[in-house]
Amino acid sequence: MLMINTLAGLLILTSLAVIAAKTAKKSSALYAVQSLVLVALFVFLAQELNAHELYMWSVSAFVTKVLLVPAILIFAVRKLDESTVPASMNAAWLIPIATAIVVVCYMATNAVQLPLAEHLKPALSVSLSHFLLGLTCIVTQRNMMKQVFGYCLMENGSHLTLALLANKAPELVEIGIATDAIFAVMIMAVLVNKIYRTLHTLDAKQLTELRG
Repeated sequence: MLMINTLAGLLILTSLAVIAAKTAKKSSALYAVQSLVLVALFVFLAQELNAHELYMWSVSAFVTKVLLVPAILIFAVRKLDESTVPASMNAAWLIPIATAIVVVCYMATNAVQLPLAEHLKPALSVSLSHFLLGLTCIVTQRNMMKQVFGYCLMENGSHLTLALLANKAPELVEIGIATDAIFAVMIMAVLVNKIYRTLHTLDAKQLTELRG
């Protein structure tokens, strides 16, 4: 129980590291670390909730989130020059923003009666926080490749929410979610590469015109 909430807190810290990293390559490695924490969470939740389906979820998440998605993103940025993209929001602002997000999400989950043990509500608030942290990443980052990680953070949050509230769902549901995430990341990576080859920049603020 303590381990579950500790790992959930570690998810927040790794999310901040993913957002604050200076390059997409570093963010990819940090995202792999976060996904490994998520895998560990699935294992402990399987024990706590007596949900053996979560063991299969952890295996699937390890293959897709720890191995495949970071590999796809690292491969996608290998020929992209990120040094020309100006710095985004000051990393010092991430801590108060994340704190406010977690507090609001905790108050929201604490005020609602859910079919979930009270001691797991902090983990649920963390899972909901990832939606807003992912949105924060998308809004604050000028590096288009870094914006992709906003989606990845939101997807990890939805994955944890599902594990907490629908842990008896068949493994096929989890595999479907993970597969969707892989294809979504691949499509976004291809689009970013296409934009870079056309405009020779990863700066989202340079996308001021739409041309046919």
